[in-house]
Amino acid sequence: MTAAPNALPAAAAARPPAGMLGARALACRRGRRMLFRGLDLQLHSGSITWLRGSNGSGKTSLMRILAGLSAPAEGQITWNGQPLARVADAARRGVVYIGHTNALKDDLSLTEAVAFLGRLHELPDAAQRARAALARLGLASRSDAPVRTLSQGQRRRGALARLALDEAPRTWILDEPYDALDQGSVALLSALIESHAARGGAALLTSHQTVTLQGAREFDLEPWRVA
Repeated sequence: MTAAPNALPAAAAARPPAGMLGARALACRRGRRMLFRGLDLQLHSGSITWLRGSNGSGKTSLMRILAGLSAPAEGQITWNGQPLARVADAARRGVVYIGHTNALKDDLSLTEAVAFLGRLHELPDAAQRARAALARLGLASRSDAPVRTLSQGQRRRGALARLALDEAPRTWILDEPYDALDQGSVALLSALIESHAARGGAALLTSHQTVTLQGAREFDLEPWRVA
């Protein structure tokens, strides 16, 4: 896989400021079962946080709550210390969430699908950025292929190309981002995450694989689990 960086188009809009996503006294319920309660977490600029916990502990649920996709049973999500409800637009621009599903539209070409993700964050020149990001992820030869024709590994790399669309210091929330990646892609993703943190961004991720991320800290859900 080609890992050499490609030049990105010059930004036509100001970058979102480096934000800090946080949780205060958070609780999560799944059906009638409370998964965790009283959780406090801060994702500081420049940080890489590896979310740990046994299966069923609520890792994916916590990530969806932090991304604003689910509501907590108790507690509050904050962005730069402000309740999320007060600064929802700023938080939306400042957070990138990539879950288990790749969120690529099957009927679009890979370039079109990645460009669509960029437009959700109001990036200018989204198609040009998408082609550069896909080349960086080793997918230049598949950039015009319909998403439905791609292998699982190619789809995963296509979704992760969203992380290479710009260099804004956003907060990345990545649920099992290393799934279906070969060894070269694993190394490239780790380099993207480390470079992002060095620019002042933040990353929260889960992984069942053993990977090395310089400066990463672990955050274990087990102390907040409800028996």
